[in-house]
Amino acid sequence: MTVPYVAAIDQGTTGTRCLVVDEAGRVAASAYAEHAQLTPHPGWVEHDAEEIRDTALRVAREALDRAGLTGSASRRVAAIGVANQRETAVLWDRRTGRPVYRAIVWQDTRTRAACQALIDRGLQPLIRSRTGLPVATYFSALKAAWMLEHVPGARAHAERGDLCFGTIDSWLIWWLTGGPDGGAHVTDPTNASRTQLMNLRAREWDPELLALFGIPAACLPEIRLSSERYGETRPDGPFGAGVPVCGDLGDQQAALVGQACTSPGDAKNTYGTGCFLLQHTGPDPVESRSGLLATVGYALPQATAYALEGSIAIAGAAVQWLRDNLGLIRSAAETEAVAASVADSGGVYFVPAFSGLFAPYWDMAARGTIVGLTRYATRAHLVRATLEAICYQTRDVVEAMARDAGRRPSALRADGGASRNDLLMQLQSDVLGIPVVRPAVSETTALGAAYAAGLAQGIWDSLGAVVRDRAADRTFTPRASEAQRDAGYAEWKRAVERARGWIV
Repeated sequence: MTVPYVAAIDQGTTGTRCLVVDEAGRVAASAYAEHAQLTPHPGWVEHDAEEIRDTALRVAREALDRAGLTGSASRRVAAIGVANQRETAVLWDRRTGRPVYRAIVWQDTRTRAACQALIDRGLQPLIRSRTGLPVATYFSALKAAWMLEHVPGARAHAERGDLCFGTIDSWLIWWLTGGPDGGAHVTDPTNASRTQLMNLRAREWDPELLALFGIPAACLPEIRLSSERYGETRPDGPFGAGVPVCGDLGDQQAALVGQACTSPGDAKNTYGTGCFLLQHTGPDPVESRSGLLATVGYALPQATAYALEGSIAIAGAAVQWLRDNLGLIRSAAETEAVAASVADSGGVYFVPAFSGLFAPYWDMAARGTIVGLTRYATRAHLVRATLEAICYQTRDVVEAMARDAGRRPSALRADGGASRNDLLMQLQSDVLGIPVVRPAVSETTALGAAYAAGLAQGIWDSLGAVVRDRAADRTFTPRASEAQRDAGYAEWKRAVERARGWIV
């Protein structure tokens, strides 16, 4: 009897994971590797797209080897899903597969002046009404426009259809399904909705927006469902056979599926490089008036869902800064013990606005700020303030969602690498005043991509099967009083005001 397995490639900001799961959603094997972060100028963040591709193929081979899925007819990979860092933009030659420039990462702020020019022209309302997104350096369209303007000959080649534009999902799926030899140039609505080029309601490329941003339609991928057969892998690739590639979700929407947030009001927060809180809002988009993003949650054959999202640029990256720039900790895991060595942050508040402030402020001129320092403050207080900053930024988003959607989540489902920090999860529950639930499988982004691929191949027959597979590792409940919670949040808001508008 053949046992079906599903592989998911989760390509993130700092590294790539391949997860192999069985038909019960249990993890059979996993492999992970980091890639380089390239910062050639202040505010510029780039990745080597070819390094990302090669890393993805390598970790896929490692995961298959660890799962014992090579050379066994009774144990096979039946489907492959892809999840990805969403707004990072790649432009490559359709004939050779070579990128014309490094991938420009979602954190990159080089397009700040171009954003301001659109705002000054009064185009913010039009763009927001069509896409659900504010004008910001975060999104892909202006990154692609920058490459088309600054790479000699790129625009002419793009207009002829010689170049492919896409987010990282498009890049990886194109290579997985053949690359220059007929690779599928596709994306899905969750990723397309983050380019600022897709009409959110129609889920199609918007001709007026393409003209506005100067992006030729000939270079764009085809928008397909998040769960659909796009093509097959090459027999000489890491999967050793023609395996269907049939799942595609932006990383945060993949986590929404992986966390089984399948009903309106369900909410999850992913604690990674950034923090990304999504709340399921149903079959129609909800317009935000509180600085949130309206986005596609998933587009499966069984159902399409929209979501509100609050994107926080710096979460785990602030912990990396403590480690790599200040040398205050040796590893991210050390933050739990160091922060727990003090009862509170000693009046210190840290606003890690290294790339400006994202939701709900959207202040590109904000910069990182530490306030409340006295001679009493120690390394431990600053480390604890860093963890608290992640929690307070999350509360900012939850408060905005309550205003827009008319409901607060009854619980928050937490995932991502930092969710393994018990103190952080307890602080989060205290700051929000609701339970925080951590799943048994922490890599829910990869799990969501696996579910999407498995649904396309009939390994799971419905979203209900995904819900049944979900299991909790631990639930954290509030310990702080309402008065303590509100007093700390009020001080956080004061600190945010100190950080805003720093760049003139």
